[in-house]
Amino acid sequence: MKNITLSDLRPPKGATKQKKRIGRGPGSGTGKTSGKGHKGQKARTGYRKRAAKEGGQMPLNRRLPKRGFFNLFRVEYQAVNLATLAKLESVETIDAKLMLERRVVRNLRKPIKILANGELDRPLTISADAASAAAIKKIETAGGKFEVAKTC
Repeated sequence: MKNITLSDLRPPKGATKQKKRIGRGPGSGTGKTSGKGHKGQKARTGYRKRAAKEGGQMPLNRRLPKRGFFNLFRVEYQAVNLATLAKLESVETIDAKLMLERRVVRNLRKPIKILANGELDRPLTISADAASAAAIKKIETAGGKFEVAKTC
């Protein structure tokens, strides 16, 4: 049996199709008007059918009811649980940069909020943008301290 190399790999017969070559003369089957018919907007270059236009019918985005409210000034926090911070070993002080290094948070542009899910087994000094009241209570019960630090 012959050894197969990457250069020998080919798709099976009938698996690939040649690209349709448009506007290449009458013998090609798609010459002259290139399958676009005669004149009209769709025959012109630059034509693009817009999804919102429905030819006089009320467009879908106007037919559907609008509900709710979108707050442009909403602050979206990155939530970090105490259980996650308790797993970080050989650390007494935890701040945003350390959380980024240890991949607890994804980026420093979004503010970080500490939540009370989990328990702390040692005193930690935690610096973040916000924390829930229950989380602050658990940090202080363990003998630690919470500091508000604006990172973004």
